[in-house]
Amino acid sequence: MQESKDLSPEDPVPASIPANPSVADGGGTPVGVDWLRNPVLNKGTAFTAAERDALGLRGLLPPRVFSQEDQVDRVTLSFRREPNALEQYVHLMDLQDRNETLFYRVVMEHIEEMLPIIYTPTVGRACQEYGNIFRRPRGLYLTAEDHGRVQEILGHWPAQDVRVIVVTDGERILGLGDLGANGMRIPVGKLSLYTVCAGIEPHGCLPVTLDVGTNNETLLRDRFYNGLRQPRLRGEAYDAIVEEFVTAVTARWPKALIQFEDFASHNAFRLLEKYQSRVCTFNDDIQGTAAVALAGVLSALRLTRGELKDQTILLFGAGEAGIGIGELVTAALVGQGFTAEEARRRCWFVDSKGLVVRNREHLTRQKQPFAHEHPGASDLFSAIQQLQPTVLIGVSGVAGAFTRATVESMARINRMPIIFALSNPTSMAECTAEQAYTWSGGRAIFASGSPFPPFRYQGRTFIPGQGNNAYVFPGVGLGILVSESRHVTESMFFQAALALARQVESDDLAHGRVYPCFQRIREVSAAIALAVAEEAYRLGLARRPRPNDLLAEIKASMYEPCYQSYA
Repeated sequence: MQESKDLSPEDPVPASIPANPSVADGGGTPVGVDWLRNPVLNKGTAFTAAERDALGLRGLLPPRVFSQEDQVDRVTLSFRREPNALEQYVHLMDLQDRNETLFYRVVMEHIEEMLPIIYTPTVGRACQEYGNIFRRPRGLYLTAEDHGRVQEILGHWPAQDVRVIVVTDGERILGLGDLGANGMRIPVGKLSLYTVCAGIEPHGCLPVTLDVGTNNETLLRDRFYNGLRQPRLRGEAYDAIVEEFVTAVTARWPKALIQFEDFASHNAFRLLEKYQSRVCTFNDDIQGTAAVALAGVLSALRLTRGELKDQTILLFGAGEAGIGIGELVTAALVGQGFTAEEARRRCWFVDSKGLVVRNREHLTRQKQPFAHEHPGASDLFSAIQQLQPTVLIGVSGVAGAFTRATVESMARINRMPIIFALSNPTSMAECTAEQAYTWSGGRAIFASGSPFPPFRYQGRTFIPGQGNNAYVFPGVGLGILVSESRHVTESMFFQAALALARQVESDDLAHGRVYPCFQRIREVSAAIALAVAEEAYRLGLARRPRPNDLLAEIKASMYEPCYQSYA
């Protein structure tokens, strides 16, 4: 395992932008306090007596030396004393800003407890409140005013070998809409998961926000809003800043993976189409969500004893996530011998105007391949009655859309209805786990985007599966980095879905869970990385020679948050 690097105080701190270091002699020579101010180097009370003498820390810390294990326990107790999830989020972010190694160790050891805090659903609230909870800047902000200067501004970032970039323009943050520059917490959170879940070195990760304005009037009136106070750029001006960003990144960090995150549909699809054959990039909302959903369906079919080719899948929501799922299911069926048209006939969509059918007007280009010859239906319930689906997937962002009548109808049609309410955050879920199990008489196979607690019904305890993209994108990124693939392909996400489904154990299924226990996430990510890297080598996209033992190479590359000795 790759441990934390042995650094000196002069090394950059790319995770955040620290205050100017204090120096004792006015000449820029690092002094003891710099070790405490640098979150990459800081060990706090874990600095040994020898280190305190060698580094000029004697007297700057309480005298007792604590182990990292003691520190983990102390942080965990303090975390649990916080009165609510947002305060827990702030607590962990403060830790990340002062002792990055300890932050990652704490989260890794309590991943199931802390994942909902550092990411969905709490990160959504953190984005909404970002102006109020702001402490220290993290990541890089590129604004509409920086056109022509993006290359220069990238040069301000101290890391010389950035390998993963998560970028957002903040227009469609989870199911919360346009949050502008407040959306920075999404790239920060995603990159934390790259490290926690797949062991990607944190100092090679860069969160980026393209602040091109916001159309959120509440934010524009908020005195603490951190972003530009102007309407969103559109058209050529918007495309120019994105193009300049992509070009500048590939010039400075040619091996970097660029993950597009939480762009609105009208930009997400076209930017993916524009750049996926030019640079190493993917869109997690489209492709990552698709892989997670397909893996969940494949696992659910182990319970129903069905096959993918025999399913009728109804998706409620025809945006990025929905279309991405439809296209990946199509690719899976084409791999089984179907034509693309035959495969798409297994997928149906309901959007805000009803069932997507061929005679509807004003369909987007992405919806048209899934617009089948069929009578229309004005709502979800009517579509279920007409189509008799075996799988119902919600990616609409419409809270409560799966009503009792909807779930009961699915249960009448199917012995074990597959019902996935994948919209985030929890407040936007199409239904709760309790509703799905109760309304189906305990027969539903349920998964959600945000976590729900175990639910006991008629003597049986159900553990709802969480269709969290964190199951997929970290492993995909790790596979790309280890192989140094030039591009990310759709086939890689299909292989990732298959690898994830294979990680679901019989005990998971016995409790109704269609995803593996999250405590195993690093093992799961390594398996996905292996599948993705193998695909990169198969397609001839890898720039790095294939090692004899690819899985061993993947595991050896995974960062471990352990303190180094400095004395």
